[in-house]
Amino acid sequence: MRFYKTFYFLALLSILIILGLIIAGRGPQSGPAVILLFMALAVGFQGNKGLKGFSYTMIILASVSAALFYPAAFTRWGTLDLSNFIVPLIQLIMFGMGTSMSFNDFAGIVKSPTGVILGVVSHFLIMPLLGFALAYFSGLPPEIAAGIILIGCSPNGMASNVISYLARANVALSVTITAISTSLSPFFTPLLMKLLAGQLIEINVWYMMTEILKMVILPIAAGLLFNHFFHGKLRWLDRLMPYVSMFGIAFSIVVIAAAGRNNLLSIGPVLIVIVLIHNITGYFLGYWSARLFKMKERDCRTIAIEVGMQNGGLATGIAKGLGKLATLGLAAGVFGPLMNVTGSVLASWWHKKIPKDEV
Repeated sequence: MRFYKTFYFLALLSILIILGLIIAGRGPQSGPAVILLFMALAVGFQGNKGLKGFSYTMIILASVSAALFYPAAFTRWGTLDLSNFIVPLIQLIMFGMGTSMSFNDFAGIVKSPTGVILGVVSHFLIMPLLGFALAYFSGLPPEIAAGIILIGCSPNGMASNVISYLARANVALSVTITAISTSLSPFFTPLLMKLLAGQLIEINVWYMMTEILKMVILPIAAGLLFNHFFHGKLRWLDRLMPYVSMFGIAFSIVVIAAAGRNNLLSIGPVLIVIVLIHNITGYFLGYWSARLFKMKERDCRTIAIEVGMQNGGLATGIAKGLGKLATLGLAAGVFGPLMNVTGSVLASWWHKKIPKDEV
């Protein structure tokens, strides 16, 4: 326990250094202290059961801070453009997602058709329309505003399954909704983008469909087949893939932050508020759409989480494919870390509350 307290002391020391540099008018030189602050909190949180789930978010914030203070280190190494690694890493993450699924997950629609249909429809209805409304009234440049719509039109991510487990929700329903919405994303995401963001940026529906197929569907299909034939035979891979996924997500966010540094510094606070509203309103409307159909409390929680949480990696890959990582990809880069924070808080709150219809 004393070991973890040492890192809280380091975090406090970092805050004092940051404040001292800001008062002295040397804020731009506080980069190392800001990075140390978040890394110290990441380690310190590991010693607290209630805060442990936020350690990865602290690592993300440390990485983003490094990208904002030292952008040159995260954009190009010599002739090597680091953004070229984003799509292969997303494909690797999607392969890992496939290895954690089975063909039985898709059969869940037969077992619980109402919950699955409501979850998928709510997801592709609520978040895109919310994104469109927020983008329309944001006053942000067109390509950045279109990024808000893009994250809203993206499918669920695997993070929603973990949050559902922690929130005492219906994990089987969560996995099924994720599987179905991801499978439908090559069709719904491009069409919704064309409909809602077509006036902001040029949308090539066919190109976007093929990009999503290459980035998501083919890797997941390969992962499903791999899991079917090698399930339990390569346990080291099962243990490795979550870390690969975490690294891939962190890497993508850092490269986006570095590439879009100037935009983030000028409109960052506004974008953070908009993305936070998008995310939290998604939870709220998802939950009450399920309550409207008189679903069980566990299912209501599941649909809230599935609606509010998005696949930021896919949105990032699309932005990269369109050559607009520093603008179209910004909302996805902000949404990911915020989604993990709000999802963890929501899961902690629900975890303490046994569903009312089970008391």
